[in-house]
Amino acid sequence: MAAARAPSLAAAVVRALVPRRRGRALEAAADPRARLSVSSCSPEAGGAQIRLTDSCVQRLLEITEGSEFLRLQVEGGGCSGFQYKFSLDTVINADDRVFEQGGARVVVDSDSLAFVKGAQVDFSRELIRSSFQVLNNPQAQQGCSCGSSFSIKL
Repeated sequence: MAAARAPSLAAAVVRALVPRRRGRALEAAADPRARLSVSSCSPEAGGAQIRLTDSCVQRLLEITEGSEFLRLQVEGGGCSGFQYKFSLDTVINADDRVFEQGGARVVVDSDSLAFVKGAQVDFSRELIRSSFQVLNNPQAQQGCSCGSSFSIKL
């Protein structure tokens, strides 16, 4: 059974390490056949979910305007092998999943979703910094102390 999962895990790792092209977003947005997947954060929605904390929703509503949303990506790198990357974006690609709660939206591409499904996105304020963070990621085996890097379960 583990051997059957290995090729898909290896393919997911390769896809995560390959940089995404900027032009693809514009092509997907212009393609009328492109379908977007919108998910709520409720358990009834089924499928892979990303949950948003109340502090995440509140902060996103403060900093986003109109069609802006928070994009969560997983990239190769960091001290544990993979790292979370957050950015504000306005273009939704055909392979993106949209997670919405209380009017705040977090978008995750299908490659990254394999590494964060079931996780929670939070906004944390501390004395010396404030940041969006991924918490309780069931796909992560361990992470670094800064919380932006992790290794995956095999």
